[in-house]
Order: sequence, then C-alpha cells, then structure tokens
Amino acid sequence: MPLNLPAHHTPPLEKRDWIAGLEKGLVVIEAFDDQHPRLTASQAGTRCGLTRTAARRYLLTLAHLGYVGTDGKLFWLTPRILRLGHAYLESARLPRLVQPFLQRIAGGTQEIAYLGVIDGDDAVYIARSGSQRHMYAGYMLGSRVPAQVTAAGMAILSAVDEAASDTWLAQHTLRAFTSFTVSSKDALREELQRNRRRGWALSEQQLELNHRGIAVPLLDRNNEVHGAISITMPINQETSDDAVKRVLPVLQEAARGLRNLI
Repeated sequence: MPLNLPAHHTPPLEKRDWIAGLEKGLVVIEAFDDQHPRLTASQAGTRCGLTRTAARRYLLTLAHLGYVGTDGKLFWLTPRILRLGHAYLESARLPRLVQPFLQRIAGGTQEIAYLGVIDGDDAVYIARSGSQRHMYAGYMLGSRVPAQVTAAGMAILSAVDEAASDTWLAQHTLRAFTSFTVSSKDALREELQRNRRRGWALSEQQLELNHRGIAVPLLDRNNEVHGAISITMPINQETSDDAVKRVLPVLQEAARGLRNLI
C-alpha cells in the first residue's frame, strides 16, 4: 500500500482521465465523521465546497445506491459504506502477508500486535492479531489515530528521509491529548531523529494515560517503508526499559522476516 507521504507520490493524472464527479462523491462521503454524523445538504455542501444543490444531488445519488440514508432533510451513512473498507482489507496483499507474523508476535509477547500505515494526519490499523478474547480490546481494524501520538505513526515517519518527515510536519497540525503529548513540532522532530537513529519508536501516554506503544518500521529490501508493526499495552508497573526488552526483539525479528517478502 503506498504511503500517503511526500516521498510516495502517485503518478500525475492526465486531465482527460480525471472524473470530477467521482472525486466530489468521495469528498461528500468523507464529510461525515463523529462530529458530523448527520448533515443537511447545505451543511454537506459547506463542508465540501459545493453548492447546496450540487451536494444534494450527490447525496441523493448515494442514497439511491444505498450508501446514504435520509429522512428527506438529513442524510447519514449506512452500513453499506463498510463495503468500501472491507474491499481493501479483503483484497490488499500487505495485511494478508503480515497477519501470520502478527499472530507470532502475539504468541511471543501475550500482547496485541498491529500493522499500521499513514494516511494524512492519521495512523490507520489495517491488520491486528489476538485471540477471540482480545477482539474487543485495543484498536479495531480500520481505526484511525493521529500519527503523532502512535508508535506506529512515529516509526513510519522516522523511516522516511528527513526531508519527507519535515514536509509532513509542515503540512499537519499537532494536537495535545494528555499532559505528556509531544505537540511541539521542534520536539517531535527531535523525537523522529532519535527514532531514526535507533530504528524503532516508543510512545508513552501520548493519546491516553497509562498506555504505551512500541513499533518498528516495515521495510522492504530497498529500505522503502510500507508501514509499521507495533504493540500497544497498558503501562501498569512495567518500566519502559523492561517493556522494550520484552517486546522489541520479537517485533524486530518479524520485521526482518518480512523484509524480503514485501
């Protein structure tokens, strides 16, 4: 999966190949979020940079296709929209390739292991391990978390060259979630440099108190980064050093095993 980072641009699109309607329809879908679960056509248009009339036409088309529900005034996404995400999870090569390694990590550490990638501001978890008793703990498949506060996001940003990570920092706003969150761009840049030197990332109490993440970048044989494998866990009474000693070798072994397979 190509990373949404400056170092991984998609090829430029010829004007004759661009379908404006498809782009605008996807923008309308992305207008819905936890802060905006239901929208009028006017509100959707404002969020998408469209007129009310244009937004309404897109919403009615999506409703006809079953992706949007409506009571005539308000619009909302329906469960059918999940087909789009599941199509990726079921067809993408990387999650299927990494899944057995995540299961081994879970077996070796008794923790939940994840595969994450970066999309815009966020780290997105596209595979995870764990027994059935763990299925309702931790991040669910498709969960999006600000990259700055996740070990996976930090590991990925540390694995690209410094110019690419600096560009990412310049384009994204950092937020503070706890009193421990690194929300200064200069401080985060220093943390990325530290991670770059040692080859792994540690995130503690950045998003939630008493939670820790440890991650290593997932590199191919050409040292291109494809994501990160990580573990998140409660801090409890375990020190940072003890946690790193316990889980980092298992993560590094999995990353080495995947290097020639990606």
